[in-house]
Amino acid sequence: MSVPLAPRSAPLFVVFNRASGRGDRDELGPAVEAACRAAGRVCELMPVEEPGCLVEIAREAVRRASEAGGVVVAAGGDGTINCVAQAVLGSGCAFGVLPRGTFNYFARTHGIPAELDAALRVLLEERAVPVQVGLLNDRVFLVNASLGLYSQSLEDREVWKRQFGRSRAIAIGAVLATILRGHRSLGLTIESQGAPRKVRTPTVFVGNNALQMEQVGLPEAQAIDQGALAGVMLKPVGRWGLLKLLVRGAMGRLAEADQIVNFAFRRLTVRDRRIGARRVKVATDGEVLWMRLPLHFEVSPHRLMLIRPPGLAEERRQAQANLAEAESGR
Repeated sequence: MSVPLAPRSAPLFVVFNRASGRGDRDELGPAVEAACRAAGRVCELMPVEEPGCLVEIAREAVRRASEAGGVVVAAGGDGTINCVAQAVLGSGCAFGVLPRGTFNYFARTHGIPAELDAALRVLLEERAVPVQVGLLNDRVFLVNASLGLYSQSLEDREVWKRQFGRSRAIAIGAVLATILRGHRSLGLTIESQGAPRKVRTPTVFVGNNALQMEQVGLPEAQAIDQGALAGVMLKPVGRWGLLKLLVRGAMGRLAEADQIVNFAFRRLTVRDRRIGARRVKVATDGEVLWMRLPLHFEVSPHRLMLIRPPGLAEERRQAQANLAEAESGR
C-alpha cells in the first residue's frame, strides 16, 4: 500500500504512557508542547493513565490523525510503541516515536535518540520512510516475538520490575533467575518454505531488530535489513550451558556457539506436538500473552511509515562490511 508522506506542518497526536520506564511523567507533555509551539506545529496530547486504556486511546489517535492528515506519535517503551504501531499499521498515517523505556531497541535501531529534545527534533524535522514490521498471528512485533524460555524470562522480569523498579541490572537479574530455576524443552514442528521439521528446543526467538541481533553477534542482522526475519533456536542444553550462552551473547559472540540454530525467513509456522495443545504462552516486544496454535510468524505486507533519519540500513551494512574486513585481516 502506498502511504503519502505527511507534510512537516501535519498535526501531531501524541499517545504517551505515564507508566513507561522513566520518571518523567510531568516533563514530557510540556516539552512536546514547547517544541511544537516553536516549530509552528499543532499537537494534541493523549495521556494513558491506566495500561488497560492504551489500545482504545491508540485507536482514537489513529482516527483523529486520519481525519486531520496528521501523525500518530507513541511516547513510551517498546511495549507502548508496539501497541500504538498495531493501531497505525495499514491506516495510512505516519508514525513517530519518542522513546521513554528501558531498552528502546526499536527507536535505537532506527536512529531515534533517547534524549527527549533530540528525539523531538527528529520528529519535527525528518520525513517518514517505510520500515519493516513482523507479525505473529496478525499481531505486530517491531523488535521480537518468542515462545518458551525467552518469553518466560520476560514474564519473570515484569515481576522483578514491580518489586524492585526498572533498570537494566534488574532485567539481567531476572533472566539469571529464570535460567537457574530450570526449564523444559518444547517438542515442536516448524515449517518454512514447505519443509516441516521436528525439533526440541527450550525457546524459539524471532527477531525483527537488526541492532539487537548485532549486539549478540548473530549474522541475521543483515537479513532483517534485506526484508527477512531472524529465527533463533537453542538445542537442548542445561542450566550451565544456558549461562555460558548468556555470557557469549553479552560479548557479542553468540553465533560461535554450537548450541545455537539461526536462520532467516519470511514466513514460519510453529506447531506444538503435544496432543490437544491449543494455546501457548508467547511474548511480543516484551508483552506476554496466550495465543492460539499454530503460530504463524511472517513479514507484514504493510510497512510502517516511520519518521526517522534516512539511510540507516545502508550505514549498518557498511559497518558490518568494515568489521568483517578488519577481522579477516587479523
